Amino acid sequence: MMQNNRNFFITIALSVLILTLWQVFYMNPRIEKEREQARIEAERVEQQNPGQQAPGQTTTTPAAPGTTVPGTDGATVESRQQALAGSQRVAIDTPSISGSINLKGARIDDVKLKAYRLTVEKDSPNIELLNPSSLPNGFYAEIGYVGGADSGAVPGPDTVWTVEGTPTLTPATPVVLTYTNDKGVTFNRQISVDQNYIFTVTDTVTNGSGGPVSLNNYGRVTRFDKPTHASIYVLHEGLIGVTGEEGLQEIKYATIEDDKAVVPGKSTDGWLGITDKYWALALVPSGKQPFQPRFSYLEDGRTRYQSDFLTDTITVAPGASDTIETLVFAGAKEVAKVQAYESDRQIRQFDLLIDWGWFYFITKPMFHLIDWFYKLLGNFGLAILATTVAVKLVFFPLANKSYKSMANMKMVQPKLLEIREKYADDKMKQQQAMMELYKTEKINPIAGCWPVLLQIPVFFALYKVLYVTIEMRHAPFFGWIQDLAAPDPTSIFNLFGLLPFMVPQYLHIGVWPLIMGVTMFLQMRMNPTPPDPTQAMIFNWMPVIFTFMLASFPAGLVIYWAWNNTLSIIQQGVIMKRQGAKIELWDNLAGLFKRKPKPAE
Repeated sequence: MMQNNRNFFITIALSVLILTLWQVFYMNPRIEKEREQARIEAERVEQQNPGQQAPGQTTTTPAAPGTTVPGTDGATVESRQQALAGSQRVAIDTPSISGSINLKGARIDDVKLKAYRLTVEKDSPNIELLNPSSLPNGFYAEIGYVGGADSGAVPGPDTVWTVEGTPTLTPATPVVLTYTNDKGVTFNRQISVDQNYIFTVTDTVTNGSGGPVSLNNYGRVTRFDKPTHASIYVLHEGLIGVTGEEGLQEIKYATIEDDKAVVPGKSTDGWLGITDKYWALALVPSGKQPFQPRFSYLEDGRTRYQSDFLTDTITVAPGASDTIETLVFAGAKEVAKVQAYESDRQIRQFDLLIDWGWFYFITKPMFHLIDWFYKLLGNFGLAILATTVAVKLVFFPLANKSYKSMANMKMVQPKLLEIREKYADDKMKQQQAMMELYKTEKINPIAGCWPVLLQIPVFFALYKVLYVTIEMRHAPFFGWIQDLAAPDPTSIFNLFGLLPFMVPQYLHIGVWPLIMGVTMFLQMRMNPTPPDPTQAMIFNWMPVIFTFMLASFPAGLVIYWAWNNTLSIIQQGVIMKRQGAKIELWDNLAGLFKRKPKPAE
C-alpha cells in the first residue's frame, strides 16, 4: 500500500512539475507578448502615424476548381485614416458598431466595436475588428459574382457601386447600392444591419440584356495577418465553418499554411469565416443554390488566409430577375447573441463559433450558471463564488462520504502504527493486516482523494469559461482586480507595487495566488502528516508549486480555487468534529515550529 501511495504522489508531483514548466516557459511568455502587443496596438490607434507607401500589387484569387474568384488589392504602408479616406464609403452607425462600407467592391472592411476596448482603461481605443485591404492587418468580407461570356462585367473587388438614397447604414435605414453593366444587367444590392452584429446583403439581379445570363455568386472572408500570439490548446483561432456532411471545420493558421487548401464537400446550408478569441467574421450563404466551401492560404503576390464559398451557376432569363441573400456576422462572440442568431436566423450550429471544447456538456452549463448568478448579483466575481457554493452543494453527499472516510482513517491511525511496528520487517504481512483493518472498519483509504479529483473537471470547465467567453473579458471584481480573465496584477516581490520596479512575469505572485496557496496549505494540514518522507515533502511543496503555477492564471480562476479551499476546510472540520475525529490542523501548524529531535547516534 505504501509503495502504491508513493507512486501515486510521485505521479502527482511530476504532473504538477510538467504543468509548472509549461506555464513558466510557454504560457507566461505568451501572456507577456499579448500584453505588449495590446500596448503597441493602443499606441498605434491613438497616434495613427502616416507612413510611406509601398508599391501595391493586384492579385487573383483562385476559387474552387474550374472557376476563378477575383482577387484583392495589394498592401500599402499607411494609417487607417488614410486608407479609409482613399475610397468612397457609406457610413455604418448602430448601437453596437461603427464604421463604413467601401463602395469599391462593396466591402465591409471598417468595423469598430463600441462596447469593447483594447484595455480596461476607460480612454482605451475601441476594438477595430475589420480593416481595409491596403493595411497590413487587412480583414474584410466581400460578396460578388463570377460571370460568363453572356453576362458581361459582374460585380467584383474593383466594381464601384452607386449609392441610392440614404448614405448612412443604421438599423432603421438600409442602404441600397446599384451597378449596371455594359449588357444591361442590373445588380441591386440592399444592405441592412440589426442592432448588433448581423448584416443582411440582399442582391437582386435583373436581366435586361435580351438573352439568358449565367453567373456564380461568391462570398469570402479574407485576412492578411494573423494573431501575433499563438493560440493554445484550449481555444481555436483561425479558419472555421459548419457545412455539408463534414459539419464543424476548425483549421488553425499553421495547419492551413501547410495544407494550403481544405475543400469540404458541397453544401446547401451552414456558415464559414475566421475567428479570433473574442471576435469573428463569418458568412452565411443563402442556401438557395448549392455552394462549394473552401478554406485556403494564398501566396500569389500577397499571403493571406481566406474562407470562401462559390455557388452553383445561376441562370437568369431575359427580362427576369433573381434574388440572393447572404448574411454577414461581424462582431463579438457574445453567447446570448450568437445563440439567438442560431435560432432566429436558423443558422446551422452557429453556437460552435464559440469554442466550448470537447467537454461542452460541462463548460456550457457552467457558463450559464455563472451568467445567471451574474444577472442576480451584478458582479462576475461574486457569481463565481456563488457558483462554487452551488457546485459544492451538488457534490455534497459524495464529499461528505469522503470526509467521513478520512475522519475514520484518522481514528484508526494508532492501529495502523501498531501494524507497521509489528510487521516492520515483513511488508507482505503488513499490507495484508492493513487491508484487513480497512475491511473491518469499512474504510476506503483513497476516499480522501475524491474532493480533489472532483475539483479537476470543475476547475478546467471554469478555466475554459474564463478564457473563451467574452463576458468575462474586462469583468471587474473588487479592489485591484479589474479583469477576472487576466492574472492578478500585483506581486509580492515589489511589495504589491510599493517598490518602484517591474517584476519579471514568472515572479508575479499576487495577493490572490498567495491567498490560494495559504488556503491550500491549511487544507492539507487538516490531515495527519504522511509518515513517508517523500509523501511529506510533496505535501509541503505542493502549495508552493501551485502558488507559482496559478499566479499567471486568470484571477477569477484563482479566486475560485481559494474560495473552494476555504469551503472545503470548513466542511471537513465540521464533519470531523461530528465524527469525533481529531482535527490535526493546529497540531500540524504547531509542529512546524517545533525543533526536531536529533537522530540517535
